[in-house]
Amino acid sequence: MKKSGWTLVELLIIIATVGILSIAVSNLLLYIWRFYRVSFVQKNLQEEARTIMELITRNLRNGKHTSITIGRLDSTQPPYSKIDLTTIDGHRVSYYQKNRSLYENVDGNLKVISKNITYFVAIFPRSDEMDIVSVALTLEQDLYELKTKALHVASEKVMVMNE
Repeated sequence: MKKSGWTLVELLIIIATVGILSIAVSNLLLYIWRFYRVSFVQKNLQEEARTIMELITRNLRNGKHTSITIGRLDSTQPPYSKIDLTTIDGHRVSYYQKNRSLYENVDGNLKVISKNITYFVAIFPRSDEMDIVSVALTLEQDLYELKTKALHVASEKVMVMNE
C-alpha cells in the first residue's frame, strides 16, 4: 500500500523556497515603490517650480523697474528673500519666503503659492542695471524614510522694461 503525502524534507524545501521568493518579491516591490515615489516627487517639484517662475517672471516683466525693491520680510528671514514691485496696471505685488512657504501678495490679497520652499532669493545681478532681476528658488519635498528630494531653479535674468 502506497501512502500519498509530503515528507518532512519536501515540506522544508517548499517553505524555504517560498520564503526566499517572498523576500525577493518584497524587496523588488519596495524598490519599485521608491522609484515611483522619487519620479512622482520630482515631477511635482518641476511643475511647481515652473509655475512659480512663470508667475514671478510675468509680474516682473509687467512691473515698473523704478518700483522694484528687494529685501526681506523681517529680521528672521534671509536677505534678498522678498521682492516688491508695482505693475504697469498699478497693482502692488510682493513675493516673499517665510519658513517653508512662498507667499504672493497682490494688492493686499495674500496667497501661499508653495509650501515646499527652502530657499528663495531675488537679486539685481549688476549694480549698474536696476532693470534686470535674477530669481532663484529651491524646492524640497519628503520622499521616504527621512529622505528628501530637492530641486533648484534659477532664472537667468528678467528684463523689466517698463519705467
